[in-house]
Amino acid sequence: MALSDIAIAQQAKLQRATRLAERLGIPEEHLVPYGHYKAKVALAYVDSLADKPNGKLILVTAITPTPAGEGKTTTTVGLGDALGRIGKKAIVCLREPSLGPVFGMKGGAAGGGYAQVVPMEEINLHFTGDFNAIALANNLLAAALDNHIHHGNELGIDVRRITWKRVIDMNDRALRDITVSLGGPANGYPREDGFDIVVASEVMAIFCLATSLKDLKERLGNIVVAFTREQQPVRARDLKVHGAMTVLLKDALAPNLVQTLENTPALIHGGPFANIAHGCNSVIATKTALKLADYCVTEAGFGADLGAQKFFDIKCRKAGLTPDAVVLVATIRALKYHGGVDLKELSIENLVALEAGVANLERHVENLRKHYGLPCVVAINRFDFDTAAEIALLQQKMAHHGVPVILATHWADGGKGAEAVARAVVELVEQAPAGFKLLYPDELPLWDKMKKIATSIYGASDISADAAVRTKIAKLQTDGYGHYPVCVAKTQYSFSTNPQLRGAPSGHVINVREVRLAAGAEFIVMVCGDVMTMPGLPKVPSAEKIDLTDDGRVVGLF
Repeated sequence: MALSDIAIAQQAKLQRATRLAERLGIPEEHLVPYGHYKAKVALAYVDSLADKPNGKLILVTAITPTPAGEGKTTTTVGLGDALGRIGKKAIVCLREPSLGPVFGMKGGAAGGGYAQVVPMEEINLHFTGDFNAIALANNLLAAALDNHIHHGNELGIDVRRITWKRVIDMNDRALRDITVSLGGPANGYPREDGFDIVVASEVMAIFCLATSLKDLKERLGNIVVAFTREQQPVRARDLKVHGAMTVLLKDALAPNLVQTLENTPALIHGGPFANIAHGCNSVIATKTALKLADYCVTEAGFGADLGAQKFFDIKCRKAGLTPDAVVLVATIRALKYHGGVDLKELSIENLVALEAGVANLERHVENLRKHYGLPCVVAINRFDFDTAAEIALLQQKMAHHGVPVILATHWADGGKGAEAVARAVVELVEQAPAGFKLLYPDELPLWDKMKKIATSIYGASDISADAAVRTKIAKLQTDGYGHYPVCVAKTQYSFSTNPQLRGAPSGHVINVREVRLAAGAEFIVMVCGDVMTMPGLPKVPSAEKIDLTDDGRVVGLF
């Protein structure tokens, strides 16, 4: 019987964080230990690396997600280990798991099999407290806003135009739409409100895009929380709490150092969702990794149409990063799902469905190469039930694209199973430099940016919005936010806004139902379809399987 992910992780032989730091050249005095096997790297040391040359930046992304799973995080970890095995100094850069999915749909979120980051339980459960600090900073601002209104509302805030929500790092549908301040005048003004999940918050986005404590404080101060009766913005700095918010986040902003099962160093920091936020780990962690290693292997959430698009057009644009290559993860069973196969039949050979589903992979490859100018490797996360005929068909269908299609077995074999992918990546980046480009220029109007994403990346024919949304977009443009990039919030399960539309649909219209200003994060959120910023728990949540034994051992965590 195969071991569970958590059982494999609990057998790992970990190196102390001080040893990891020594291998990276980080002096011990610049570590802030959280136990023996995880530590924060002091921001003062991070700043001292500024003049060092950068290593290569490798993005791991994936085809459009399916309920079968593709193994993107697992591939990121396996590739980092594989690069070490072929003689390259590598660091893995990942996001921190949110407790919402951990207790909801997914269980653990730190890789799987023999390609994991560890200590797995601690990474999945609280870790170093970063998300708690982000939630507290967010909710301090919410409390200050309601307190200001209660004590006279000197800023003239229109209680009908409050945009700031409280957050919690848990899936809880009951908190999506609520009424607050009931119970009489002493409790404030009753109004409609709601919660978002922490990873959907603007504070999380700011945390991951900030380059320093000074930049963090400035961005927090720029958050727009409400509007006056004259429709003038009210910012966090107007409430005079952005300094206190920065204090709450001071320690959290330092990146977290852990390791893989094979003792490859990993920086795990920040965790915005990619379907409702920008889906990348922190800029600070990525830039630090680039200074400390030959290769920084990072990932962006969900499929390349969401995570990779935002990684390039938001994170790389804002941080001045230049990726060198992309690894696109796919599985044969997921491609069959995109070809119409029922979830229960994915282990059965089906060449017709596979051929149809390859269209999804082809579109992602075309987007990466055509619209972003990046070389690409397709990593097929292999399963035992993949047949020789299916593998041959996939390689045949992808042959004319001129991209390496490589089978990988890192889930079962660790870094050894991804060595072929690692060699292909090294070969790509050691050739001519990538001709990386962004999808659109800063000066393109907001509406046109959204249309460019929809028609170029999603295969849509057009975008639409009702008059109120169009008016709000136009006002954001005239108010001076037109140079911001667009962050699309939509379902991760399709190129369209319909999660049931698999494969590579074309000709659909993307409807923008809501637009939000994220002035601190410096992007405009376009909400499309029925995507929610506060998920609910499934009928049988993963929390029902997670437990603690009498001797204090965590079980059931994936």
